[in-house]
Amino acid sequence: MSKEMNPTQKGKLVIISGPSGAGKGTVIKKLLELRPELKFSVSATTRMKRPDEIDGVDYFFISQDKFEEMIEHDDFLEWAIYVNNLYGTPREPIYNHMENGCTVVLDIEIQGASQVMNKKPEAVTIFILPPSEAELEKRLRGRGTDSEDKLLARLERAKLEILEKSKYKHVIVNDSVERAAKEILTIID
Repeated sequence: MSKEMNPTQKGKLVIISGPSGAGKGTVIKKLLELRPELKFSVSATTRMKRPDEIDGVDYFFISQDKFEEMIEHDDFLEWAIYVNNLYGTPREPIYNHMENGCTVVLDIEIQGASQVMNKKPEAVTIFILPPSEAELEKRLRGRGTDSEDKLLARLERAKLEILEKSKYKHVIVNDSVERAAKEILTIID
């Protein structure tokens, strides 16, 4: 049995953040391929589903009303507003996995990560950077999912978020998905 699944010890909480377009999702997919016993925390959001996303796998896509109801019931470990959409991390699955000795990976934005760091200071915190500002813009444009106004808002937000990297214990430049994922595994171990 791997140490990631040892039920006699509580699992680790790994927070992965970075600006939109840094490649967090791609790195996390590679991370889960390399270490399938890791548990990925699926966040809830009020934003529209992208064509390649699967409800319940990439996010739980829910209505604004449902999200607000979950806030009222304190169902989130954290929640935040990002580019006019709500995002939150459901609390119960994370705690259940950790109680069973599993390491849980969170893909959350800066505001939410800050809330979790305050509640769980023992969490492993990793900030993912794009190799350059030009590459970040190329990645965001390559998605083809945002209007020009929304894309510019994401780029402005990214510049501000990058200033927050010093609040994280580890910073990784995502110039190679495989290398970035392996570096995260080294940090977790």
